[in-house]
Amino acid sequence: MGLKAGIVGLPNVGKSTLFNAITNSHVEAANYPFATINPNTGVVPVPDERLDFLTNLFKPLKKVPATVEFIDIAGLVRGASKGEGLGNQFLAHIRECDAIVEVVRCFANDDIVHVEESVDPIRDIEIINLELVMADLDTITKRIEKCDSKARIAKDKDAIYEMSILTPLKAILEQGLPARQAKLNDDQVAFCKTNFHLLTNKPIIYVANVGEEDLLDLTNCEMYQKVVEYAKKENSQVIPVSAQIESELSSLSEQEKHEYLKELNVSESGLEKVIKTTYKLLNLSTFFTVGADECRAWTFKNNMSAPECAGVIHTDFQKGFICAEVYSYEAIKEFGSENAVKVAGKIRTEGKSYYPKDGDIMFFRFNVNKRS
Repeated sequence: MGLKAGIVGLPNVGKSTLFNAITNSHVEAANYPFATINPNTGVVPVPDERLDFLTNLFKPLKKVPATVEFIDIAGLVRGASKGEGLGNQFLAHIRECDAIVEVVRCFANDDIVHVEESVDPIRDIEIINLELVMADLDTITKRIEKCDSKARIAKDKDAIYEMSILTPLKAILEQGLPARQAKLNDDQVAFCKTNFHLLTNKPIIYVANVGEEDLLDLTNCEMYQKVVEYAKKENSQVIPVSAQIESELSSLSEQEKHEYLKELNVSESGLEKVIKTTYKLLNLSTFFTVGADECRAWTFKNNMSAPECAGVIHTDFQKGFICAEVYSYEAIKEFGSENAVKVAGKIRTEGKSYYPKDGDIMFFRFNVNKRS
């Protein structure tokens, strides 16, 4: 299950520069609004030192990391929901993303045009968030037009149920608030996610694009601190990133990258922070499969059962699931080889009732003729 993140923001806040850096691609990043016309997509590997360790240990033919797909659309502007600019035309491209990454400019530079003619991160956030709300309100209003008469006149049960969800959603969106603040029960939330793909129902991460000097002294970066305070009020996450530094990192080797980060007194890149925060926000974890052919990282949702995790690899694995042989990453790191882990009695056989944990190393046994 690949993770998908949609990148949004005003024009010229560093969206495309950041996208170029994290995907090591070369989309246009010009100093004028609407440089990004078509949505850009890039798939990047998830950094994981555990997979690196396992690869060095097993020396497989190939290493396959988990991946994140980033989708970068045209910059949104004030009034996008009413047809201003180009960004609103491309919101459909991120409706099926798992999370929204909103890039916010937190640095002053007279050489880089700001579409609002001044730098104010909170104003910018409110512009983007309102446009996302208005786009969702348009979606919900159109859905109500289709369901209302079926529910009122035809007394259609499905339409009545859907209206019980659409009505509170419309009310909250009309207040300029995100759909995730609507009071819905768990079943209604699941229905909403599956059927409506609302932008403001997705978790949001704010990426504060700060200057290189500010990244080294965030406490005194006033604009960044304003974003942190804003995000606290809505229980969102903020990741400080210098798009310029990320751009420089993208052209370096792993060793050079490590040395550069060390010089900056930074433990990890902005990309790594964004991915790790997104994983945590979406309640995701990683299990591994290892062997001579490949060492591979697989993404799964916490509280998935062993058969469901087997299904992440292939549906036949889930349908014909028999059991899973499991040991932890910590065990193989401690004992140094799979055989030593086995001798130490740390390999377990788990059945359908087992719920894998982050870092589990798993080998699934299944029967293609079996149907659970």
